[in-house]
Amino acid sequence: MSRSLEDSYRHCARVTRRCAQSFYWGLRLLPREKRRALYAIYAFLRGCDDSADEAAPDARPGQLHRWRRALDAALCGECAGDPCLPAFSDAVARYAIPGRYFHLLLDGAEMDLSVRRYPTFEALYDYCYRVASTVGLICLHVWGYEGEGAELAAEECGIAFQLTNILRDIREDAARGRIYLPEEDLRRFNYGEREIAGQVRDARFAALMAFQVERARRYYRSVDRLLPCVSPDSRACLMAMAGVYEGLLDCMERSGFDVYSRRIALPKSHKIAIALRAWWRYRNGGETRPSQA
Repeated sequence: MSRSLEDSYRHCARVTRRCAQSFYWGLRLLPREKRRALYAIYAFLRGCDDSADEAAPDARPGQLHRWRRALDAALCGECAGDPCLPAFSDAVARYAIPGRYFHLLLDGAEMDLSVRRYPTFEALYDYCYRVASTVGLICLHVWGYEGEGAELAAEECGIAFQLTNILRDIREDAARGRIYLPEEDLRRFNYGEREIAGQVRDARFAALMAFQVERARRYYRSVDRLLPCVSPDSRACLMAMAGVYEGLLDCMERSGFDVYSRRIALPKSHKIAIALRAWWRYRNGGETRPSQA
């Protein structure tokens, strides 16, 4: 491996360690080459997100267009520009990851620039597929897998993770003018945009959130279908990542769905404990998730 490529992988590892608060400890459980590949992919995706988020509103489409051009070049082995690109290009080629997944991710990022409301869950699912299911499918290629149901299970894992993000970030998203909760659900529980803007926590909100959490938990069941399909040396990573994200739902419930006054997060010690339980389960040949208690 050339020095420039090795430097790129080191850069991606630093970015992941600094920024991937929910995924980092799960990724640590992977074998070295798979871990480095997902660090590189994370750093690329983080660069796309940060460049759009930090740019002035009228400059965001241009930023995403530049990253799309960088993606196309990296998929062809051309890696000028961001220091993550040599490692990203190497990882994508090494694990034969379809380039369309990354283009769909950028499509999802572009939706955030123009789509502010989702009338139905079906419409929201399409968005979640682009920004999260694609990540699950990318991970699947790095982990290694077999079985006809693996890709659908990975897709649904991504949906579960993104639904969790949406519930945790209701306050922050509303401040940016975005409401991801489907409008049909808001009507069902008689809880509208005025209540979200006013951060109203009442019985209607509790019922709405309980409904959303239960929907997310149904999608988390796909993790147990996916685990036996994934290469054994990658199962602990999947267990840990799902454990951390579903643990966020547990925290929301215990707080009485208090997502307005603070951002729900797991302590670092809790994430490490989840990763250790997943590692122990893997060492003992487990193909189901350990208890989250």
